[in-house]
Amino acid sequence: MNRRAFLRGTAAAGAVGTVGLAGCLEQLGFEEESAFANPPLVENRPDAVYLPSSRDAMGMYGMATDGDYAAMLSYTFPHRFWTVEATDEEKELIEITADDSLHLMVTVWDRETHTVLPVDARIEIRQDGELVDIGSSSLWPMISQRMGFHYGDNIQLPGEGQYTARIQVGPVTLERTGAFAERLGSLGSLEIDFEYVRSDIHDLSFETIPESQRGNREALSLMKMEHGGGDGGHTPMGQATPLEELPGESLDAQRSGDATFAALVSDADRLADGGSYLAVSPRTPYNRIILPFTSLSATVERDGTPIYDEPLTLTEALDHEIGHHYGVTVDEIASGDRVTVTVGSSPQVSRHDGYETAFFDFDDVTYTV
Repeated sequence: MNRRAFLRGTAAAGAVGTVGLAGCLEQLGFEEESAFANPPLVENRPDAVYLPSSRDAMGMYGMATDGDYAAMLSYTFPHRFWTVEATDEEKELIEITADDSLHLMVTVWDRETHTVLPVDARIEIRQDGELVDIGSSSLWPMISQRMGFHYGDNIQLPGEGQYTARIQVGPVTLERTGAFAERLGSLGSLEIDFEYVRSDIHDLSFETIPESQRGNREALSLMKMEHGGGDGGHTPMGQATPLEELPGESLDAQRSGDATFAALVSDADRLADGGSYLAVSPRTPYNRIILPFTSLSATVERDGTPIYDEPLTLTEALDHEIGHHYGVTVDEIASGDRVTVTVGSSPQVSRHDGYETAFFDFDDVTYTV
């Protein structure tokens, strides 16, 4: 099913009309309503990752590179999503508006390691060299079950035609070690030309999930997007390093807030500086998407007694072997020590359907080295 067919099927149930109907109403002097309708929101959603009511396709506009940075510009129909307020841990629903043309998405990665980067991402849209007002130049950092970690927003374009997206990314402010050391500390500027055609949005494939499966504790599979521009030929989705590939002494992964917390202790010189390095890598279940922009602390006990006076603050970091994680260097973590990790704030990322109820209420997780 494509998006237009879905609208036809839902119109009788009170959904908004098709683009053609909206155009007729405009000619009669009526204000245009949104040409898009959200699929149903699953009822009785768990406080966890769940299967939403539909599976949506995305299209690609193109990719560009600048120095160490690569970016892919992709699109789908406008979507509801939830933003997260840092101050009070509340989420806010962002609904589709009548002026929304499409949901525009940017994925940013490091060309050397093919690692998706949590950075500041800003965008300008120009047509014939003139700046187009799309509401905001900032893009929301987001997680979705189909697109993984990316940046996106519903945007408004004045009409069909040729456009240029100017994307500014970076610098990477996370701690960087290994292949990331002394790299990615500057801004990147990338330009991607694209043509906006309304029918391209409406004709994207759209599949409903059987009602008996909606709300189940599982996730949709990630998209596989081939870009043909080198760097492995596909767009990375922001997946964390698999548990079996983590270096050092891996600790048994724990679950909290429906996130999986992988952890390890390493004595690698680049990390430990003669001591021990504790790394914790929270990720979504099922698709192991990174959970950036949060805060973690840890305590270490030996024979029931804390060996550090204050909780240790873990710093958000990138390493070519560990991937995205939160880490801290200490004098020593020995066999038998108990490490307890506390989440200070939820991941400050917006969420699409299926993720908006998870990753908020965390219990401490404890590992035994």
